[in-house]
Amino acid sequence: MTNPQAGTGSTESAQVSPASADPKPKAARAGNQGSPPPGDREAVVLERIETFRRRRPRMKDEVINLAHGAGGKASAALVDGVFIEAFGQPADHGSLTDSAVVELSSGERIAFTTDSFVVKPRQFPGGSIGHLAVHGTVNDLAVMGAHPRWISAAFVLEEGLPVSELKAVVADMAEAALKAGVQIVTGDTKVVDRGAADGMYVTTAGVGVVPVGRRLGAHLVKPGDRVLISGTMGDHGMAVMLARGDLALEAHISSDTAPLGDLVESLLAAAPSTRWIRDPTRGGVGTVCNELARDTNLAVVLDESSLPVDPAVMGACDLLGIDPLYVANEGKIVAVVPSEEAQDALAAMKNLEVGSNAAIIGEIHPSPEALVVLRTGFGGSRIVDMLVGDPLPRIC
Repeated sequence: MTNPQAGTGSTESAQVSPASADPKPKAARAGNQGSPPPGDREAVVLERIETFRRRRPRMKDEVINLAHGAGGKASAALVDGVFIEAFGQPADHGSLTDSAVVELSSGERIAFTTDSFVVKPRQFPGGSIGHLAVHGTVNDLAVMGAHPRWISAAFVLEEGLPVSELKAVVADMAEAALKAGVQIVTGDTKVVDRGAADGMYVTTAGVGVVPVGRRLGAHLVKPGDRVLISGTMGDHGMAVMLARGDLALEAHISSDTAPLGDLVESLLAAAPSTRWIRDPTRGGVGTVCNELARDTNLAVVLDESSLPVDPAVMGACDLLGIDPLYVANEGKIVAVVPSEEAQDALAAMKNLEVGSNAAIIGEIHPSPEALVVLRTGFGGSRIVDMLVGDPLPRIC
């Protein structure tokens, strides 16, 4: 997240003087008024949009609602208006990333992250809250270039939760940790009154070691770089939504939840100059691309025809009126790499099962600044804005 004060210079520094200050008669002034050429009108509109979008969302709500946890504009307003106001701005280029990278007195660098999991239902096709708790934590470390090492796990349990379900979730966590190559080394358990929690909440923290010389960040992104995704969009969010049973829809959609450490390492080995990596969880690809555009003050231009979406997910999204760009993923990365390394990066990801549907989906442009633009299949383009909230709450 860039400094909220950066790039917000007013476009109204010159005030219009009263009409009496204009030496030309009113009729002469009116005669010179005409519509600007179409190209100029478009430039004016884009400038107004850019100016508005550079304003950080302000926390105006008096109470918390579900939108504040959805990863969109409401979440940004909550973080800025409550947490950053109290704790201060991140020191690392002013961006809020998936993990904090901290340099120790020894010169070693570690990545440190924390996360909470409240997914409903706790079991869904392709995984459970236990899988998510481990995968979400190690992936937040991996996309910062770290090798995940240790995890803590804290449980808030509601009175009446079946012990058999708790054992199943813990077994899923153990399985996921083994597969991801991390150890669950500490934790905590609290039990609350019946009705005071929705069965079970899990909170994790994770620590990883960043190899010497490895640097990733939005500040490294340059015009001409390519944007890649490691697979199809929206699998997790739509799998959870259908698993709730609230919709009269049937589709064979499984969550993509998976550890991504090996995928990131393969990518970095093939494309050592990789600039930036994120996992598009809450808010999906559209949200992380907006965060990238905002942090770099560059344009992220996506190609609609290149965006990979499973046909079942696309069908469900169409029926529900949801754009898959905003649906959560739990086993995908979005990466920015130099153009000359893009094909090698793509091949490296495709060599792994978790990246078999990888694609180059866009490019970084110098303008329009701080915007995400989608080139549509009809030859036009549209702005992909950050949503206020998430159309699919409580998916992780």
